[in-house]
Amino acid sequence: MLGGKVAKITCKINGLEKSFGRNHVLRGIDLELHAGEVTALMGANGAGKSTLVKVLCGYHHADAGELELAGQPFAPIDAADAISKGVVTVHQSIDDGVIPDLDVATNLTLDRLTEPGAGLFVNDRKLRQRAEEVAASMGLDMDVRARVADLDVADRQMIAIARAMARSPQLLILDEPTSSLSASEAERLFSLIDRLRADGVAILYISHRMSDLRRVADRIVSMRDGAISGIFEGEELDYVGAVNAMLGHQMTEVDIEPVTGGETILEARNVKLFQDSAPISFSAREGEVIAFTGLLGSGTTELAEIVFGLSEAAGGELFLDGKPYHPGNASQAVGMGVFMSPKDRGSNAVIGDFDIANNMTLPFLKAFSTFSFLSERAQRRAANEMIGKIGVKCESDRDGIGTLSGGNQQKVMISRWLLQASRVLLLDEPFQGVDIGARRDIGRYIRETSAGRTTLVFVAEIDEALEIADRIIVLNEAAIAGEYRNKNIDLNGLVADVSGRVREPLPEEAGASSGQGAGRQAEAG
Repeated sequence: MLGGKVAKITCKINGLEKSFGRNHVLRGIDLELHAGEVTALMGANGAGKSTLVKVLCGYHHADAGELELAGQPFAPIDAADAISKGVVTVHQSIDDGVIPDLDVATNLTLDRLTEPGAGLFVNDRKLRQRAEEVAASMGLDMDVRARVADLDVADRQMIAIARAMARSPQLLILDEPTSSLSASEAERLFSLIDRLRADGVAILYISHRMSDLRRVADRIVSMRDGAISGIFEGEELDYVGAVNAMLGHQMTEVDIEPVTGGETILEARNVKLFQDSAPISFSAREGEVIAFTGLLGSGTTELAEIVFGLSEAAGGELFLDGKPYHPGNASQAVGMGVFMSPKDRGSNAVIGDFDIANNMTLPFLKAFSTFSFLSERAQRRAANEMIGKIGVKCESDRDGIGTLSGGNQQKVMISRWLLQASRVLLLDEPFQGVDIGARRDIGRYIRETSAGRTTLVFVAEIDEALEIADRIIVLNEAAIAGEYRNKNIDLNGLVADVSGRVREPLPEEAGASSGQGAGRQAEAG
């Protein structure tokens, strides 16, 4: 209900049930999705969110229950049928919504090209013109002739969303749509959502980012164990209540007692991430977890790739255990004890044809081999130990990786780099697409196993940095904008450093300079 008026029901779900073998995934879901309203869906990994979405968009068929769309029975036979009837989904896996080997124009107009009566011949000029119109409606400024595979993750995400918009949906489902977007790109998306809402589109928005929900949600639906555990609506949304309903217990603040760390393991001296960027310097100590945070494009991913040997710094030096460190590639980095769990697990990490154990142990097969013979028993024993320690929800280590929820896949990918001892562990967006419960499982285990190494975590979300780090370093435009010990932090200053806004200095900072341009160090309390 918006503005005191009863909203028209676009989609009605009654008694929806779905099981896979003995696993009862959806347990009598009752839900109404209203025209011109954004319904945010929250749920821990394994709660049934993905299965509900897949039933709505025709990937799965319900075992029981009924669906209605615009007052008519709705039972899509497949995804194409769902789309033709007006239910369009932008999935969390970005490349599910685009065809990387085609150009932007073809991706944006592909549905028009495959419509009946489209003809055998394509007018390239008209196709580009139509694509430019779609791109302009989304605020996209890019060459529509560019190959999608050559674009960065954020641009591919925006193209997937723009393609969905071009289908004029009645119900639009967005699954973690901002996970790869910068603040400005996310705001473009939010503005588009505002327009769609005004046009009467019903939107189901799946996210755990409080900043997203505060910006777009008209109501919040929480799921737990395959059922609706709470619906929160009204003038003031109860975000804490929604999280509590999702988790099944009271949400507690993570109380980190930051450690100083021991001897320096990794040191950066005047490292330049780009040719024209300011040099950055820092030391990472044994037993310490450091979070690097900043907006998309701030340099966090570039720094991780330089340390892991995937790219070269434009200047400066790195030292590992006091010795010059300049790996020529990732294999050399791993050989020297520097491990990295990359972001965008779908294209950089997960091997879809492998089971959990093989995905988890892939980089360290030599450790489970004797005279080139792999000991499957040792391999699976190690995988099962890690499954238990980090809390991967699965039937066994032989489950296909694709059968797991996104959060549990992420746990497997991080477990991969925790199987063996490292000196430096790099985690690039380790919580991407992960709910709060799984996030805390991962963070707890990373901190519990931090002895003997230094851990660098690269995250865009401030709350994720606060939940895991002993120290937080803010990057802005590839330079250090601020550094904080994670205790009684000046959050206003931290947010200002992340966004690049000018702020008034703290009294104790007056006249001080950190030697990092606009950078500073701060600790309150």
